[in-house]
Amino acid sequence: MSERLEDIAAAMVSGGKGLLAADESSGTIKKRFDVIGVESTADNRRDYREMMFRAREAMSKYISGVILYDETIRQKAADGTPLVDIIKASGAIPGIKVDLGAKPLAGFPGDTITEGLDGLRERLADYYKLGARFAKWRAVIDIDTSKGVPSATSIGSNTHALARYAALCQEAGIVPIVEPEVLMDGAHSIDTCYDVSKTTLVKLYDELYAARVVLEGSILKPNMIISGKKSGKTDSPEEVAEKTIKLFREVVPAAVPGIAFLSGGQEDEEATANLNAINAIGPHPWKLTFSYGRALQAAPQKAWSGKASNVAAGQAAFTHRAHMNHLAALGKWQPALEKAA
Repeated sequence: MSERLEDIAAAMVSGGKGLLAADESSGTIKKRFDVIGVESTADNRRDYREMMFRAREAMSKYISGVILYDETIRQKAADGTPLVDIIKASGAIPGIKVDLGAKPLAGFPGDTITEGLDGLRERLADYYKLGARFAKWRAVIDIDTSKGVPSATSIGSNTHALARYAALCQEAGIVPIVEPEVLMDGAHSIDTCYDVSKTTLVKLYDELYAARVVLEGSILKPNMIISGKKSGKTDSPEEVAEKTIKLFREVVPAAVPGIAFLSGGQEDEEATANLNAINAIGPHPWKLTFSYGRALQAAPQKAWSGKASNVAAGQAAFTHRAHMNHLAALGKWQPALEKAA
């Protein structure tokens, strides 16, 4: 495969394929495992992820790349094969999460700043040697209008950090995924989500231009425009699609090859239905696909439940969700296909 950033970025979003976000931190994967009654040991984490990476149909037909965690990119499968090699053998591209998490932003209660720029140049060189060809950095933008959250300082600080990270990635021959996640946890309306997301994305692309980031060699990983979970409102897929595309046409340059949505706490079928509705109102200047974690993994986690005898069932559940999202990325998903599984 070509090592040009533009070619790697294009491959990550082509043909209705999307990204598997398997980059949960140790704390997050423990919470997931607690739900299914599995101890979060290095071997169990390895076995779980190996199960997905060896799901040949899913990985070769529907998944373009996998976002890994530092532990996972260094791990070997039970038979001694590096997990990175299993991913590559399926035709998917290995990637790596490089931020060190969101911490409270000093002086701004309720706002956070993502850390991890110190030493990033050296870490990226190491990850490149380990096989990573793209990376991810997540900025977290919460909404609480009663407390003035997010502040302009939070948006400015986080988008500046995203631009610095992206420039370092491209210097290292790695495609940056820039992820400015406006959280859907609050009680805000879909219009407030729109406004905050617009402010964030306008500032993000200002910062990326200023940092001389080559947009053709980058991917945007945004939230969909959707009402907060605590608002009591459930948006139709058509409304989510209309607002999301309206925003992107206003602020996301056509030079960006692809937009890979985060699921952000949406239910499995909700994330699929919304992605499908977004693609159904195309064509768009960018490829619009998925970069899902929980919305791809909740079903296989439950089916697997830590038992070797359930590996085939876990792989079947993963393949089904990957297939459904692949169809949604092409605008060809229908609810009836879920029942046919």
